[in-house]
Amino acid sequence: MRRPELDHLLTTMLDSQSEVSDLLFTVDKPLQVESFGELLHVPSDPPIEKLTPFQTEMVALNLMGDNQWHITDLIHRGSCDTAYTLTDKARFRINIFSQRGNYSIVLRKLNTDIPTLEWLQFPDIIQQIPREKTGLVLVTGATGSGKSTTLAAVLNEINHTRPVHIVTLEDPVEFVHSHDRATFNQRELGTDFDTFSGGLRAALRQAPKVILVGEMRDRETVKIALSAAETGHLVLSTLHTIDAGQTINRILGMFEPDEQEQIRVRLADTLRWVLSQRLVPREGGGRHALVEIMGSNLRTQESIRLGETEGKSFYEIIEASQPFGWRTFDHSALEAFEKGTISEETAMLYCTKRGPVTRGIDNLKKARGESTTNGNSLRMKFIQETKTAKPAASSAPATLKLK
Repeated sequence: MRRPELDHLLTTMLDSQSEVSDLLFTVDKPLQVESFGELLHVPSDPPIEKLTPFQTEMVALNLMGDNQWHITDLIHRGSCDTAYTLTDKARFRINIFSQRGNYSIVLRKLNTDIPTLEWLQFPDIIQQIPREKTGLVLVTGATGSGKSTTLAAVLNEINHTRPVHIVTLEDPVEFVHSHDRATFNQRELGTDFDTFSGGLRAALRQAPKVILVGEMRDRETVKIALSAAETGHLVLSTLHTIDAGQTINRILGMFEPDEQEQIRVRLADTLRWVLSQRLVPREGGGRHALVEIMGSNLRTQESIRLGETEGKSFYEIIEASQPFGWRTFDHSALEAFEKGTISEETAMLYCTKRGPVTRGIDNLKKARGESTTNGNSLRMKFIQETKTAKPAASSAPATLKLK
């Protein structure tokens, strides 16, 4: 397979649906794309009913090109990450991996247009993140929840408003930023540096004001990131965690028990924001981002230093700070339901605590004049119970039963 043939194949897959997020190549399966969270088969000419091991290997080799780093990673570690640009069409983040002796490939389509915070329609409090001068900002969520898009929007805001040097360490480079007021240097793992910890250590000697670390993968990276945040840098990064509380626990869990007390103090002093995301189905098609936002105040710092206790969990702290713009996933779900963006079922499925969300939905329905219970199934039946051993006058009173 030559590159023009690969480009034609990728174009066919992209054009098969109006909205494509991922392209999949798997042995014994046809060409597949993911659209709005569902995998769909893609017809091709000539038709491909089942991909062969040779075909997936040829696709993998064309995507890697002559990059020896990626080829070595694939052979010795079983997977590699790379990027690919389909000329004037799209850019992809790619993972190639082996399974049962064959190669499979997943291509995540990246937006070529740099997103803005206004376009993402996040709460106004998110505008405070690009204004931070120092500290640590974490964007968390499951794979495919839009973490990279959010960070790109934050960097884009900094790019247009502050004349600073920005260094990014990515795996691979997803959004390519042009220079505006800020100066960008974007480095890619496997091409420009060998590990995140090594790249971050080198970044401290490159005079940046803002550093983006693609992912906090190990404790060495976390330690250097904390040092960078303590020495006057703004450090942005991601973690695969579902909420603010799990984010703190995941970072602490990377360290030995005798190290955790010191890490708690450093994290409490440097952490500025934790923004967690969940992508949920939108009414009418598409997806909507629910967000949990936790900033830094005396209560969060105390809970990080001493640990969560009854009445001082991160959920309760965020809930108490809603007047200042913070929000839980439950608040975001109720707000999206009130606007008609998501269904009641979706709100219940993706919330954190079902009890408060159920009560909130019932209150919203009452305000709209909608019924909150289904009373059609309730029927009343009077059953006259008589006792044959006693006179009719002394029969037991009628009892009311609900069915």
